[in-house]
Amino acid sequence: MPGIDECLVEAMRLPGALGAAVVDWTSGLALGTVGEAPGGDHETTAAEAAELARLAAEHRAFAPEEGSDWSGAGLPVEDLIVSNRDTYHVLRFVRTTFDSSVFLHLWLARTDGNLALARIRLGEMAGRLVLT
Repeated sequence: MPGIDECLVEAMRLPGALGAAVVDWTSGLALGTVGEAPGGDHETTAAEAAELARLAAEHRAFAPEEGSDWSGAGLPVEDLIVSNRDTYHVLRFVRTTFDSSVFLHLWLARTDGNLALARIRLGEMAGRLVLT
């Protein structure tokens, strides 16, 4: 089972990957980063992405429908996708045995990235990630 560093290296192997981070959305701190940061600063990127993650995770507007097969444990959001003119940002929430306050943040070049593949692989990585 990979740790943070191994997970980030694996994320950078995705087509079009420009950078990646593992972020604690309650504090806004990057637990690990790799690649180029949007805007040039990994810590600012982590804090700003954490605000977005908090909004999605804590508000009922993004909760699953009543009676859906969501287990009730953990967060109601699997991932978020934000796109702009030149990049995709994918935030994938990681379920943990403690507070599930971590997400993977991957940013991809739109010209080279494969958004569908990135979502699938980030889901796999999130399921294997070991946080110690």
